[in-house]
Amino acid sequence: MLKAIIFDLDNTLIDFMRMKRLSCEAAVSAMIDAGLDVNKEKAMEIIFKLYDKHGLEEPKIFQKFLQKVAGEIDFRILANGIVAYRRVKTGFLEPFPHTSYVLLKLKGMGKKLAIITDAPRLKAWLRLAAMKIGDFFDVVVTFEDTKKHKPDNLPFEAALRKLNLKPGECLMVGDWPERDIKGAKRLGMKTCFARYGNPKIKRSDADFEIDDIKELLKIAQKH
Repeated sequence: MLKAIIFDLDNTLIDFMRMKRLSCEAAVSAMIDAGLDVNKEKAMEIIFKLYDKHGLEEPKIFQKFLQKVAGEIDFRILANGIVAYRRVKTGFLEPFPHTSYVLLKLKGMGKKLAIITDAPRLKAWLRLAAMKIGDFFDVVVTFEDTKKHKPDNLPFEAALRKLNLKPGECLMVGDWPERDIKGAKRLGMKTCFARYGNPKIKRSDADFEIDDIKELLKIAQKH
């Protein structure tokens, strides 16, 4: 019997990549308006290549971007980009449709709820607070808790230890097969692929796949 549902955060509870793209588009437009001579489409391509290299949580992404396209950092242009980015990001931080409803129903079934995220602790809690869903969770494991990223065993073991449950009593829900699904399966957890968060993936190897977070309720009731 499933006693706990463990979620990834970005692209599982929050549409993180859409937020990131919209925020970066706003930043690029603001930097161009402030005098940066660059094509918007080319700028977006460069930024996301930098994210691929340095990670989506890179705090100095626009400094690296300006250094690459202009050869120097103009702090007036940088400031305009950062302000625009933060404005759009703050306004967009909302959970996927039905998320709050599903979390409430799962709590009503007596399930424990947890999060395992590779995000830094403060950023994870800022997102949860902005989405007003932080109080649903019994356990939140962030990067600082283990200093390891999924699929390493340590984040999953930390969640199990805090939940005081066995792997077979937990269902891991995530959008990234190589990290969320692989890591959880290795420890013996049940797994669920959130296809709505990563529709390009052809094969997940998860025990379950869902196209809407509401489908979790049927899985929780049956198992």
